[in-house]
Amino acid sequence: MYGTMAANDAFTAGVRPGGLTSSTEIRLLLCYLVKNAGPIARQEIENALMEEALVNYFEIGSCLDDITRQQLVTLTKGSYTITEKGRKVAQELAYDLPRSVRERAVAAVLRCQTWARKEAKYSASITEKEDGHCTIRCTVKGLDSELFCLDLGTPDRLTAELVKKQFILKGNEIYQMLINKLTEEEK
Repeated sequence: MYGTMAANDAFTAGVRPGGLTSSTEIRLLLCYLVKNAGPIARQEIENALMEEALVNYFEIGSCLDDITRQQLVTLTKGSYTITEKGRKVAQELAYDLPRSVRERAVAAVLRCQTWARKEAKYSASITEKEDGHCTIRCTVKGLDSELFCLDLGTPDRLTAELVKKQFILKGNEIYQMLINKLTEEEK
């Protein structure tokens, strides 16, 4: 089933040490990314992998074409989606990739997708308790799913109203900061 993914050397210009240098590894990484972050646009994949210097730019396009031809992913309306065959490849073989590569790639894709999702919806709802304390549920929704949810406790209704207003105004910034913190490399 995987015979068409023969190992061969990839272009390595611009790839940092520890990055991927075989076309087979790059195809595996792309299947893994599409499985975990899809549907995802080619530009988002390119931005993420180039930002982390994990793969040579020209290899991304070539390997995306390969995995599309092998029916591991499908390309519809500019976005890649994993197929059942691709899901199996990603599940069975992705752990052959170095953990640091997988983590850096997924983190970079999350950052790129976050910045690309300007149409996300930010909402907050307040629940008042009998003792006057309030809970604010802050939610970010995008692409028909909940991307983020946070419950915050406040001592009173006025504070809750301020938190609600600020989250709706600055939800994008808050969400980006959170994703950046959760995906930054430890130094």
